[in-house]
Amino acid sequence: MGLLHMILNSRRALLAGAAATAALGLAGCNTTPPPKVEPAAPPPRGKRDPKPKPEASVDDPRYLSLYSAAPGEKFPVNGIRSGTIPAEFWRSEVDYRSSEPAGTIIIDPRAHYLYFVMSGGKAMRYGVGVGREGFAWSGAATINSKQEWPDWYPPKEMIERQPDLKKSVQTLQSGIGVAGGLRNPLGARAMYLWQNNKDTLFRIHGTLEPGTIGRSVSSGCIRMVNQDVIDLYQRAAVGTKVVVLGSATPLLPSLFSRA
Repeated sequence: MGLLHMILNSRRALLAGAAATAALGLAGCNTTPPPKVEPAAPPPRGKRDPKPKPEASVDDPRYLSLYSAAPGEKFPVNGIRSGTIPAEFWRSEVDYRSSEPAGTIIIDPRAHYLYFVMSGGKAMRYGVGVGREGFAWSGAATINSKQEWPDWYPPKEMIERQPDLKKSVQTLQSGIGVAGGLRNPLGARAMYLWQNNKDTLFRIHGTLEPGTIGRSVSSGCIRMVNQDVIDLYQRAAVGTKVVVLGSATPLLPSLFSRA
């Protein structure tokens, strides 16, 4: 009887330990992990080849031609180390059938691609990183304005939450913000989307984090490496139509930057 009692007690202890571990795991689901980069959103069906793509050589001449240092810029745009951007997200001219006319930008946030529609059933395709705000709106808009090395105006709540950011802001022409340059998260270019004469708060912009291309990240809209956003900036004029695919959720302007 004593032996049976010991076995039952041991079983209860194991079950209690398992339950406690499960509870801790569930509690962890409600916390924000330290890294800024979140797991990539799953691609929609039919958007990608399920077969694994071969890794590109670290000295691939095409990669070097696309992502070497960009000359003639106000601030240095350094080359991006080989292997930072997966080959499937390199800037590429691809076959692309669309009812939209040439010159239209089409963004597929969940597949992490931006297309600049060209004639002859072609498009220039760019890999992008998509922030929380990038999933917050969909529809058709136009590029109302665009800027080289834009200033960034983070919301007041964000400045208060991040002491390091508070040290970086200053008084600029449109308020408290971070001046354009190498410490500005909008990177080398920004394009601002409006719809029906109203700011959608949706941006296409550069990034200081090229390793986030092809991923879903914690903040921002549609981010591109500086070499790619410079290329798109040269192709897309003010007034360009932009179509953002996917289901949208209501915008919360207080969460977003005014940049």
